[in-house]
Amino acid sequence: MIIEKAKETMTSRERVRRTFEFEKTDRVPIGYDANGGIHARLCAALGIAPTDAEGLYQALGVDTRSISAPYIGPQLHAVPENRMVNQLEGCIMRWVEHASGGYWDFCDFPLKDAEDELFDAFPIPNPDHFDYDAALAHAKSYGGKYALYVGDPGTPDIINSNGRIMGMEDVLCHLILDDEAAMSFMRRRAAFQLAVMERLLDKCRGYIDFVWLGEDLGTQIAPMISLDLYREQIKPIHKQFIDLAASHSLPSMMHSCGSSSWVYEDLIELGLRGVDTLQPEAVNMSPAYLAKHFGGRLNFRGCISTAGPLAYGTAEETERVCRETLETMMAVRGYHFAPTHAIQDNSPTENVLAMYRAAHKYGQY
Repeated sequence: MIIEKAKETMTSRERVRRTFEFEKTDRVPIGYDANGGIHARLCAALGIAPTDAEGLYQALGVDTRSISAPYIGPQLHAVPENRMVNQLEGCIMRWVEHASGGYWDFCDFPLKDAEDELFDAFPIPNPDHFDYDAALAHAKSYGGKYALYVGDPGTPDIINSNGRIMGMEDVLCHLILDDEAAMSFMRRRAAFQLAVMERLLDKCRGYIDFVWLGEDLGTQIAPMISLDLYREQIKPIHKQFIDLAASHSLPSMMHSCGSSSWVYEDLIELGLRGVDTLQPEAVNMSPAYLAKHFGGRLNFRGCISTAGPLAYGTAEETERVCRETLETMMAVRGYHFAPTHAIQDNSPTENVLAMYRAAHKYGQY
């Protein structure tokens, strides 16, 4: 089983770079994010080993690759029994079974209801404890064929990533009450991420094509916080990361789940070039709405809902929604075809195949 690809006259790197500039390309750039279960089934359908991520990317026509510096420092957090701990964040996870498999869910929240002393003592990684030479070697290994990025949807991700450590309610309360100890902790975490990114960009100068950031700012029906609170507490942090990208003449893109278009004018003001996720079922997030209000001013990545036909419909319905999304977004240029989030394990394999076939069939300019 194969996915018939569109005719290509550009490298992935050229395609993504031109898309960020709203220029015409041979086809839309293609992205991929998926949970473990559907990833394994997709690999099996395409005759690829589940450990061969690069083989799958090439089979699907994925244009981007992530570059990061491996952590080589000491263990920062103890790991409780039957738990997994992210050593860079300190968040704790437990395995939860579900009908389609399972996932690691956040739990325990070590800084929930924390006193000031706990915020001060909670470990934050040292930017010196990362292997930047390994990142450069990784970047060089692609030979300039693919668009390389640093960062991810968890950088700086003030609300969501800190919510994994202290619980969402505490994060929102600390933001609105301007709690000194908690806000100092959040800013120190962001400063660590910024320092690592700066060193990565310096080390890999000439190899990186864009910066990927993240901040979950919306529910399905409304903003998660007020615009005033965003401008007071979070926007200054976002500015540091977007300015860093700009200092390297690189575009930046920001992931945000839910109804997030309420903040796009502020992000455009900061110099952000693209937005990611774009859940079409959320308020003011449909492809038509985004194209009308922000087309030509922001790149769009996503819009193929992981909670729509891809998960619950047929292959034919999946192809239709992909075609319609492409028609709307390609008209304003700057569109990167991708799922709205990681493709979930309940998605039928044939629907995911239909999604990527549609990207090549209808995504040609």
